[in-house]
Formats: sequence, structure tokens, C-alpha cells
Amino acid sequence: MLDSTQLLASLQHADSFFPAGGIAFSWGLESLNGDRHVATPAALHAFILGQLRYRWHTLDRPFLRAAYQSGANLDDLVALDGELEAMILAREAREGSRRAGGSLILVHERIGTMGAADYRGRMVAGQAAGHLPVVQALVWKGVGLSLEAVEPVSAYAMTIGMISAALRLGVLGHLAAQQIMTQLRPDIAQLLATEAPAVTEAQSLTPAAEIAMMRHEVQSSRLFAN
Repeated sequence: MLDSTQLLASLQHADSFFPAGGIAFSWGLESLNGDRHVATPAALHAFILGQLRYRWHTLDRPFLRAAYQSGANLDDLVALDGELEAMILAREAREGSRRAGGSLILVHERIGTMGAADYRGRMVAGQAAGHLPVVQALVWKGVGLSLEAVEPVSAYAMTIGMISAALRLGVLGHLAAQQIMTQLRPDIAQLLATEAPAVTEAQSLTPAAEIAMMRHEVQSSRLFAN
């Protein structure tokens, strides 16, 4: 059970007010909304649930856990980063993950989070990709969060990032957004109660989102980076 310090730190780093740069990404949602595939709250709910089940739980979470458990060994983090780089097949998804990780670690370097400056140095030198799950594990461990806290914060960050993008795209309003968060909470809890795959068994199956990210760069009008 989280103590008050852990709970407060979790709230701080899960808050969309934290300037991690996540609002720049829609993870394919902008293209899917433009095609009217995700244009209603119900469709958004299904989209986010699919991303949680078939990307976060099966790919991001295994690397998040492995990176957290590697401790302060930067060489192990670099190796995990390289594996994740090889597993994200769509270039746009790889670039999005690296850019999101880069934004997050830059903030933590500036606020003095333990390990952030050293690892960002490797990223700047081209020695580490800086994918988001690896960076999340590093910096959230650096601020004192337990793995018990890091996993739900990661799942929540993905969820709220997509809902925030949907709000800006006009898919739904603030009340409907809260309803979706409430509806998704049991699904996230169920995933967290399920054992995460090992890194050797990690995989992702979100073709609609990846194709949407590929198509995004040729759109004439774009609000998000992917």
C-alpha cells in the first residue's frame, strides 16, 4: 500500500499539469478522428482500451518493469532501449516514443532528478534511444516511486494523454472524458493485477494506430506531432 509520500509523488508525476510534453502527441488518434473512425466517446473508449491491452500491457509495461528493476545500471538501460527500438516497427511510432521520452527526461534533468542528467547525456551522444517506457522507469524511480506506483502512473499517463488529445480534437467534452476515465479504471486495474509479459515475450498489435501515425505526416492540417 502506498504511503502519503508515494501517493503525493504519484499524483504529481501523473498530473497533466506536469510539463512532460505529452500534449504534443495523439498516437494516431488525430488521423483516425479525421477519417471518422474515432469520432465518438464510445469509439474513443474502445480505441484507448485497445492501446492499453495490446500496446501498453504487452510492450511498454514489460520494458518499464525491466528498466525499473535494472536499478541505476545505465548500460542495462541502454540495452533495453535498443531492444525496444528494434521492436517498434513503425518509424513514426519509434520517433514518437523517443520524442516523448526526450521531453520527459529533459524536464527531470532540469529539476535535478537522480540519474536523468547522466542518461540524457547518453541520449544526446546517440548512445541511447530514450524510449518513453525506459525513461519513465528511470526518472520515476529517481523521484522515489516504487514499482507498485510506477505502473499505474504509466498506464494513467497513456490514458489521460489520449483523452486530452480527443478533447482538443472535439471528440468529446470534459464530462464525457471523466466518464471514460471512470469506465476504464476497472480495465486498468485488471491489467495491473495480471502478470506482465517478460521482455523476451513482449509484443504489440495496434495496426490501426500505427497506420494512422504513418499517414499523419502527409496530412495538410495537423495539430499533433503524430
